[in-house]
Amino acid sequence: MKILSWNVNGVRSVGRNGFFDWLDREMPDIVCLQETKCNPAQLDPSYLAPLGYQTYWHSAKKAGYSGVAIYSRVAAKDVKEGIGIPAVDDEGRVLAAHFKEFTLVNAYFPNSQRDHARLGYKLEFCDAIFKFCEKLRKEGRFVILCGDYNIAHKEIDLRNPKTNVNNAGFLPEERAWMDRFVGAGWIDTFRRFVSEPNHYSWWSYRPGVREKNIGWRIDYHCVNAEFIKAVKEASILPQVFGSDHCPVGIRLG
Repeated sequence: MKILSWNVNGVRSVGRNGFFDWLDREMPDIVCLQETKCNPAQLDPSYLAPLGYQTYWHSAKKAGYSGVAIYSRVAAKDVKEGIGIPAVDDEGRVLAAHFKEFTLVNAYFPNSQRDHARLGYKLEFCDAIFKFCEKLRKEGRFVILCGDYNIAHKEIDLRNPKTNVNNAGFLPEERAWMDRFVGAGWIDTFRRFVSEPNHYSWWSYRPGVREKNIGWRIDYHCVNAEFIKAVKEASILPQVFGSDHCPVGIRLG
């Protein structure tokens, strides 16, 4: 089974720029989208059931903001919008789909912002999603937490760590949370398979940045340790354009 995740920075924008052709070529079993920036009621029906996929959505109350979606060729047994915390759920940041073999949590972590104005909110979100996933784990579920974490965990995960130590996404508090998460038995699947540097999933829109691969790896599939044997491969797809992020993926076997 192939599962992909992609912050599309607007599903309508990426839809106009080849998303459905890419989906048809790639044919993942499941693809999780973040930052959809819409309510499904606003969309053309072609976005809601393309190529035999079923779709599930969680949108922000604020129009044109945040939002997550799951496109799946396999029907979910149950889908939960949000995690029961209004401050999180009102921004449309979490969608949990229960399948036969695992629970897939699609999450769009907040950006703590350039002036760190939302760092407190970001850390509250991080703690809440951690507790949410741990609860699923204690229920005996295998869990995949995928999406845009808006955190580069280690220096290897961005091109210029020294000059970014005070920047959102690489703040000590954000990285410390990631340390706690991984330390509790949640595994960064990409780093399980790939130890080399220069693999990134986000680049600034500034001219030449992506061409020079001056990027950050902030998009993940993390799984609880009990499930890691099922993960056979992890990948990043930098050749896929349409957003400032590229898709990331895992293959289950």
